[in-house]
Amino acid sequence: MTHAKPDYTLEDLENEPRVDLEHFTKEDAFALGTIAAGVILEWGVSLAVDIVVGDDLVYRAKLGKTNKGNDEWLAGKAAVATHFGESSLLVRLRHEAGDTPFTDLDLDHDTMKAHGGSIPLRVQGEIVGTITMSGEPDVVDHETCTEAVTRYLATLG
Repeated sequence: MTHAKPDYTLEDLENEPRVDLEHFTKEDAFALGTIAAGVILEWGVSLAVDIVVGDDLVYRAKLGKTNKGNDEWLAGKAAVATHFGESSLLVRLRHEAGDTPFTDLDLDHDTMKAHGGSIPLRVQGEIVGTITMSGEPDVVDHETCTEAVTRYLATLG
């Protein structure tokens, strides 16, 4: 199955709800990662997925044609989502729409990658981790993350 590439606007992303949970443990991270891997397989996309809690990589799966080359993209997108407190795709689109390109920001661009595919995870408003995907066009990475989070939230009742 080939997954269609979504087309996001800045407004679409600004209207996405923030992920704010009552708790997010390593066991929760494993559950989210398992759901994410299921979405990747169901959609037939080639993605790596990381779930990080604090500074701890709790879950990683590399499916399809992903490999070690995805590692820096996973870490870089997660760094952007954590630093800005927004999805990495929203950060990219905001800078494309604004007067300051992301590459002009005084940041370490070797470690910060403003490409879609990472969503910050919060507990009571504080960022506690991220879900990040890499391997497809960044809008597909973002869409797959969003679907995984939506399915995970549905399991919480």
